[in-house]
Amino acid sequence: MEKFRFKPFEEMTPEDYQRVGFKSGLEIHQQLLTKKKLFCRCPAGQYSKEYDAEILRHMRPTLSEMGVYDGTALMEFKTKKNITYRINRDTVCTYEMDDTPPFLIDEEALEIAIGIGMLFKCNIIDEMHIARKQYLDGSIPTGFQRTAIYALNGSIPYKNRQISIVQMSIEEDSCREVSDIGHERVYLTDRLGMPLIETVTGPDMKTPVEVAEVARILANVARSTGRVRRGMGSAREDVNVSVRGGTRIEIKGVPRISMIPLLTYNEAKRQWNLLRLRDELKNRGITIDTFEAESKDVSTLLKNPHFLPLKEAVEKNQNIQCVVLKGYHGLLHWETQTETYFSKEISDRLRVIACLTTIPNMVHSDSKGDTLTSSEWRAVKRAVGAGDADTMVIVWGDKGDTETAVKEIIIRAKEATIGVPSETRQALRDGTNGFERILPGADRMYPDTDLPPKRITREKLEEIKKWLPELYLDRIKWYSELGVPADIRRDLSISPMAPLFKELVSEKEIDPRIAATTIINFPKRMKRKRMNVKFINADLISSILNCYKNNIISRDGILKVMEEAIKLGKFYPELLPAPCTMEELDIHLERAEGIMSDLKLRNPAKKAHIKMGIIMKELRGRIDAKIVAEKVGFISGEAE
Repeated sequence: MEKFRFKPFEEMTPEDYQRVGFKSGLEIHQQLLTKKKLFCRCPAGQYSKEYDAEILRHMRPTLSEMGVYDGTALMEFKTKKNITYRINRDTVCTYEMDDTPPFLIDEEALEIAIGIGMLFKCNIIDEMHIARKQYLDGSIPTGFQRTAIYALNGSIPYKNRQISIVQMSIEEDSCREVSDIGHERVYLTDRLGMPLIETVTGPDMKTPVEVAEVARILANVARSTGRVRRGMGSAREDVNVSVRGGTRIEIKGVPRISMIPLLTYNEAKRQWNLLRLRDELKNRGITIDTFEAESKDVSTLLKNPHFLPLKEAVEKNQNIQCVVLKGYHGLLHWETQTETYFSKEISDRLRVIACLTTIPNMVHSDSKGDTLTSSEWRAVKRAVGAGDADTMVIVWGDKGDTETAVKEIIIRAKEATIGVPSETRQALRDGTNGFERILPGADRMYPDTDLPPKRITREKLEEIKKWLPELYLDRIKWYSELGVPADIRRDLSISPMAPLFKELVSEKEIDPRIAATTIINFPKRMKRKRMNVKFINADLISSILNCYKNNIISRDGILKVMEEAIKLGKFYPELLPAPCTMEELDIHLERAEGIMSDLKLRNPAKKAHIKMGIIMKELRGRIDAKIVAEKVGFISGEAE
């Protein structure tokens, strides 16, 4: 392998990522804004922690049509989890619990999904087939998710090239996890069955920053329709990453796009370092064929250990096992991600598969910290027959869990001889990632026999085209030509109010800058004042801007009128004060000059500034500030 030092995140360049062969693709999951769930008629989008009953289930794998078990399903089966579902009668029916067959697919959800696929220039298939995707982590009570591919081979523009959209699927969402401790996992079922789409790109991104930028484009295209859900949890990103010599690793459930660059950097670094670890093992003569490991029960040996977690294990009469990894001395402290070591690769497997969820869940002889004393390590070393070139790993817990743990330690250590195992990883807050499960294979998918194929007709596609917006990137280009402030363009382009903006500017000839500021910036200002901006809608904005166009209110009065409308709960044009006439302005000017006569100010600019402030305090909203500024001789870069 070529000589290369993985630099800190801030110092990496596109050339560095090219040298390591960085590649990444995205799987974006976006909830659709529908009234009903996908395969039943329960309401979508009603969240509550309240529940009326609990259901306990245990998951087991089933054979695929080819007579093969999926690796992920087998891994989940080893965890021996008790899955508890908290159900609310208002949001769940017998379909979600697999007690009754599914309804036909929700037409509203399918139309939204197809529309977004058309924005991505995908080929929409003419006959859609529902499939079952096996999920044994318990997130779906049936043990499988209903899903269907409906669009293929699309693309989106990015920089000077196209990013490929490999496929798009429509599927039902999973449960919300409440807790996962030991062998007990608890879910809320309110989100279960809500419609969402999955958009899969090709591995076309060459740097971590590119991955985040493309993710934002994908999200913005969907949001520009106004028919997808917003807010925390409504969109989740799965990121696929690989480097040269590595393999595709899927980082699941990235909650925020801003996390993507550091997460993908750390995964690239992890793969690169795992490949270097493989080479080090090979130099030591350790390959998949020569790998050796053995284990021994050391419960009776460690009677009063120095290490507190082990001391507590002894007090609880738990089982303690030691695994000897032959020739691995020092390698569990091999750095993988930023300030993260190979020992965590093993610890994660124990946490997920052996259900040893209390951390620390293992201790090893390569550790640099305060664990066992030197004499305790020597005693264990003699008891298990370890040599100076070996590493010892100690685990503790219930007998069944430690037996599983021993097997997982050996499996993960042996996988190090091949480099990077195929896994699904979990995004962590510090920008690193941890093991979640074995990467699923094709054996988890099989046809659904409860639902017929769904025809997608040419007539249906023509109907959908009628409500499709233009691509938001084209909107941004138009806004730029209109002179809309740069900091507003992106938000306006994906706003549900974008069609209103087009109508105000193109048909009613409202100043684009005023219309954009009213639609985007004014609600933000009011929200900071803790005002109920949910009252703001297209009718309210259109009515207020009509009054502005007809000189009933001034430009400076738009925000004030919007605030008053929210306070009153309705916009009353008849209550608006009459516009200020020039004669009335002269009266206010004369009054202000009288007040100013008592002030001995030598600076004319300061005098004009104070005079304007006096007048605008009385007339704001009834006259444009620019007119007052010209009248009092106060002209600055921006009228007050």
